[in-house]
Amino acid sequence: MSEVSTAKKKRVELLFAAFLLLVGIIVFVDASQLHVTYSQADVVGPKALPYVVSGILVLSAIALAITVMRGNLAEGEEGEDVDLSQPSDWKVLLPLIGVFVLNLLIVNWAGWVISGTIMFFGAATCLGARRWILTLVISLALALGSFYGFYLGLGIKLPAGILSGVL
Repeated sequence: MSEVSTAKKKRVELLFAAFLLLVGIIVFVDASQLHVTYSQADVVGPKALPYVVSGILVLSAIALAITVMRGNLAEGEEGEDVDLSQPSDWKVLLPLIGVFVLNLLIVNWAGWVISGTIMFFGAATCLGARRWILTLVISLALALGSFYGFYLGLGIKLPAGILSGVL
């Protein structure tokens, strides 16, 4: 495996610092455009957390840029079990992307339980699962569990789709 040059490592890490800075600025601008009525505002208010997150992102970006400019670069993980000299396995990756895109296209019409089951089953099958009945049962359990977990646990309604009268 070839060693990555120091200049390239430095450039990549500075690019990441710039990305963090950009995200921090976007969060700050977005938070500044929140409109809160007087009756909803308290000492802290709903704007406080986005401003805190924005500040943490900006300070982290600045600290990372300073650290990289001083020459402290991240070291690659030596225990990684990935052979970087091998190309990507497109026979696995493309169907996996297709499963996620299909989920995006049918989730509102079919509902989360059906589209989530298809997504979980498709992802497991693309990644090598061959016990299709067991995979389908587990996929259905994951979709139902996450549907009710979001609904009952968090109060977030996922789309029920064609099963709206049943769920």
